[in-house]
Amino acid sequence: MEGGETTLSGFGGGAGAGVDTKVLHAFQTSFVQVQSLLDQNRVLINEINQNHESKVPGDLSRNVGLIRELNNNIRRVVDLYADLSSLFATAEGGRAASEGGSVGTVRQAGAGHKRIRSALD
Repeated sequence: MEGGETTLSGFGGGAGAGVDTKVLHAFQTSFVQVQSLLDQNRVLINEINQNHESKVPGDLSRNVGLIRELNNNIRRVVDLYADLSSLFATAEGGRAASEGGSVGTVRQAGAGHKRIRSALD
């Protein structure tokens, strides 16, 4: 293959479809970041649950900060997935256009997402 492309079976619309290695690297990097955030969230949730069960005032007040951190991590995961979705649509759009196909419009990241604000924000 030429132009920094590699073949990845089962990705991008069938066997033999060329996928830019930069795009693959971006996907891999994003998924590693998402997994790291999800692992952090698991730890935070466990600590929040322990603090809640202890009913110790200091532990309960610490939960406020932990829940904020958890919410921020969730926000970052959503942003990463939105970026991945846009990247995937862009990569597929370029491939489809070069093959004479067409792709629908890509929604702007964050568009259409409802944000529910709590008293903690």
